[in-house]
Amino acid sequence: MKAAYITGHGGNEVVEIGNRPDPARQPGEVLVKLHAATLNRVDLYMRDSGAGITHRLPQIMGLDGMGVVEEMDAADRFLSVGQRVLIHPTVVCGRCEFCQRGEIILCTKVSFLGEHRDGTLAEYVSVPAANVFPMPGRLAPDEAASLGVTYLTAWRMLFTRAQLKPWETVLIFGVGGGVSLAALQLAKLTGATVIVTSRDDEKLKNAATVGADHVINSATQDVAKTVMEFTAGRGVDVVIENVGQAVWSSAMKSLVRGGRLVTCGATTGDQPPADIRRIFIRQLQIIGSTLGNFNEFRDLISFVDKTSLRPIISARYALDDVHAALDHLDSGRQFGKVAINIADH
Repeated sequence: MKAAYITGHGGNEVVEIGNRPDPARQPGEVLVKLHAATLNRVDLYMRDSGAGITHRLPQIMGLDGMGVVEEMDAADRFLSVGQRVLIHPTVVCGRCEFCQRGEIILCTKVSFLGEHRDGTLAEYVSVPAANVFPMPGRLAPDEAASLGVTYLTAWRMLFTRAQLKPWETVLIFGVGGGVSLAALQLAKLTGATVIVTSRDDEKLKNAATVGADHVINSATQDVAKTVMEFTAGRGVDVVIENVGQAVWSSAMKSLVRGGRLVTCGATTGDQPPADIRRIFIRQLQIIGSTLGNFNEFRDLISFVDKTSLRPIISARYALDDVHAALDHLDSGRQFGKVAINIADH
């Protein structure tokens, strides 16, 4: 089968597009013929170094994906051959204490597609049946594929970890990136007031079109001071951020007393000043979050089915053009997801 895979670490010179062995479906697994996937920051990380992530080379890239069921166990009553489905990228043991209580994202033996094992930038992938979910009917294949990582990550951050309420105000850093833009869309659809930041005026203009109530250019404006102006000196209930060190101080200063900061990344550094005095005096909550579990994915898909949410695709590329797609993501100029169309559909 055709696939995009890494043969080493560096730049696009280690990313090849060519033939790889078809996956051998095991009992209990579903073989999916992939139609679309989207790129995520971890694809760049795996290409660049993959440091700290156990993997073997060559390895097929890609975490999320949409396709159709090609083959499955005859006894499976929840899926059917030819059905349009989405892939959850987390493969787990099912037996550790965290899996037993439904928190599969904390599995002690967790492996992720595109990180620890072959991923979705290929014509086929075989995954456990538990990782395969019916696709929302009204979305395009690449729109649906994007739900599996960025939208699921934003969903867990907002509603499981932060417990965002419709009457609250949320500050989202770095709008335009996948998780931040997803968080904006999801928060608005649930009724929250949303403030977003970016260093790019065009992205801020686009965010306002999508529904942001207030925008802040973090290159020219003091984020915390501007947040206080927007909130009459109160601050925001929730901060959503995946930037890390560069925005940490502003994020902490923007929170109302008792507010919650949820983080899922550290693209600018993972050792920000702790500001412990502010944390305990103002009784702030600092909450980590990664991806989402099967129940959260099911809830997200149901939410998409019942609302007007439509994931935003910034650019579309064929699998043969994955180098250009990676460059697009690496440039930071995208507003939404960078999609890879794998097959005609």
